[in-house]
Amino acid sequence: MISFLLICAIILIACVIGSKLSRRFGVPTLLFFIALGMLFGSDGLFKIQFENYAITEKICSAALIFIMFYGGFGTKWRTAKPIALQASLLSTLGVFITAGSTGLFCHYFLNMNLIEGLLIGAVLSSTDAASVFSVLRSQRLNLKYNTAPMLEIESGSNDPCAYMLTMILLTSIGSVLSFGEISYLLFTQFTFGIICGLLLALISTWILKNVQFNEDGFDAIFLVAIALVAYTLPTLIGGNGYLSTYIAGIIIGNQHIPQKKNLVNFFDAFNGMMQMLIFFLLGLLVSPTKLPTYFVPSLGIALFLTFVARPLSIALLLTPFKAPFNQQLILSLAGLRGAASIVFAIIAIVSPNYTDDSIFSIVFCVVLLSLLFQGALLPTCSKRLNMIDDDDNVMKTFNDYSDETDVNFIRLELINNHPWINKRICEIGSIPGALIAAISRQGATLIPKGNTLLLENDALIICVQTYKDNDTIHLNELFINNKSDLIGKKLRDIDLGKDSLVVLIQRKNSDIIPDGDSIIQANDTLVIFSQKNLFHLA
Repeated sequence: MISFLLICAIILIACVIGSKLSRRFGVPTLLFFIALGMLFGSDGLFKIQFENYAITEKICSAALIFIMFYGGFGTKWRTAKPIALQASLLSTLGVFITAGSTGLFCHYFLNMNLIEGLLIGAVLSSTDAASVFSVLRSQRLNLKYNTAPMLEIESGSNDPCAYMLTMILLTSIGSVLSFGEISYLLFTQFTFGIICGLLLALISTWILKNVQFNEDGFDAIFLVAIALVAYTLPTLIGGNGYLSTYIAGIIIGNQHIPQKKNLVNFFDAFNGMMQMLIFFLLGLLVSPTKLPTYFVPSLGIALFLTFVARPLSIALLLTPFKAPFNQQLILSLAGLRGAASIVFAIIAIVSPNYTDDSIFSIVFCVVLLSLLFQGALLPTCSKRLNMIDDDDNVMKTFNDYSDETDVNFIRLELINNHPWINKRICEIGSIPGALIAAISRQGATLIPKGNTLLLENDALIICVQTYKDNDTIHLNELFINNKSDLIGKKLRDIDLGKDSLVVLIQRKNSDIIPDGDSIIQANDTLVIFSQKNLFHLA
């Protein structure tokens, strides 16, 4: 037992170090984790004998639930909204086109059974978001035409569709399915998956906003349970659990919920552990000595996916949107395959209708070839095709750092005769512990200097340290119901006492920083710093 725990600790430390190194050198993290698993495996240095596909399938399928949930939770809808339709088409119809064309290639050129070829096509039809973005961010590739958000949405949402196709094909191997039966399976998978995801997201959001958890961290435990329910509930009634989980994640993640920063930190670390677990297990499971046997067909499939199937789906779906040709080429090259494809191959192996383990070795080789060559070519091709946008940034935004660090970026608008208008930054004096990080002026973002002149309607982005909660300071919430006498009054006209101050007004889905002229409306929630209970005023 002690030796096992020590090995686990060494593996985790190696994974963390490898993750840092892979990002530094622009190599997808998946490659390092898989290589580490192969090093510990039966053909590696440590000779660990592990060939249990059933256990691997259960562990990896469970880990995928949280990866799918966080994929949605971490997506910023305001960034994704302009290209949501295109990305949705790529993650649904694009998956069907890729799977179908690859299946026909395997059948006619590699002499596979048609169903087996289509199964390989379905397993390989999804792309891997983690691998794509590890390359983009490590190489600081700022792509034009909202290409990065499109890849993020597509890669995060196409796994459920690939899983659905895989399960339908596995079912059809055991019995011949009619067109009506296949249509019904597609209908139930999409419908129940979407409905369950929406309902659970709405219920969870209401609970997070209105129920106060007694202990810190219990809200994260609650969301872990919600992610599990989002998968299991639709699965029990014939729906797509992964689709439900992704939808629940993207809705909850784009709501204003308490302690969201802590939730982001928790799921970021938790998601990292799940990826380490999946990738290491897959590397441990594979036998490198068997891979050369399947190299030739794997190379053929990888070349067809990269140069025919993926470009075909991109061209058919994005040409009607007048997507530039160079963008289509980069989107085609950025379709890296990843862990989900290998996990789906394992699901096929443990299925009672399909027990040929050659699919695992073929898919594993295709994924390695995709990561090695597509990942390496992506930076060079992006520059050659003039897809680098110097005015955009694939790296993190101010909001990302507010979520992940102990600093906040606040916005201060210079309006209503603000005393800083028409003054230079050096003239207003510095605020200890605060820094003017950027100036938003008429749609442009300026880098502030000491001699920068501040103008009316400028918006200053100020960096300050996050306040750490103190048990001696309490904030009261005062809800203004429809019968309250405070409705229509200005804050300056309300007597809350000299020891009380309204620091925030929560109104519908917005938070308002108040001043003396702020007018109270019905259903407002006043957040008050006070030493006394003020609820009798409502």
